[in-house]
Amino acid sequence: MARSIDYRSTSQHPADEVYATMVDPDYLRARLEHLGGPGAGLQEHTADVHGARYRLRHGLDAEHLPPIVQKVLTDDIVIERSERWTRTGEGRYDGEVTVRIPGTPASATGWMRLADLNGADAGTSEFVVHADVTVRVPLIGGKIEATVAEQVTRLLASETAFTLDYLR
Repeated sequence: MARSIDYRSTSQHPADEVYATMVDPDYLRARLEHLGGPGAGLQEHTADVHGARYRLRHGLDAEHLPPIVQKVLTDDIVIERSERWTRTGEGRYDGEVTVRIPGTPASATGWMRLADLNGADAGTSEFVVHADVTVRVPLIGGKIEATVAEQVTRLLASETAFTLDYLR
């Protein structure tokens, strides 16, 4: 059974500006250098005003993993994350994300949306992520999924903070 993640944040910047930043290779490298962990890097990248595709590598030291996860994963972890964005309208981008952790029974898939807000919030944008984390381990898989989902939510919040600071 998968564990769902729902994350939402707003920015005082329009979606087109946030998108241009989020898919910029220099920004992605800077974010990975700051938040990506050991061995982090930008593996593939293509982007233009219509869409983007990129693959990121994150690293986690095993000693920094929660105890429940350390029971199953004793070595350092490499996380492969692929994102694909498509411009679907004026000030709107829809995306897909997949996460693999090679050598483990853990994965995640989901969708993302970056869109301008209207009305009183005109000129601002909203970033939304929904993902399902799956860990195929008998008996404790659900507990590990909950822990991974919590860690991913923290990572998304850290990435958002980094992005907002980068936009200043």
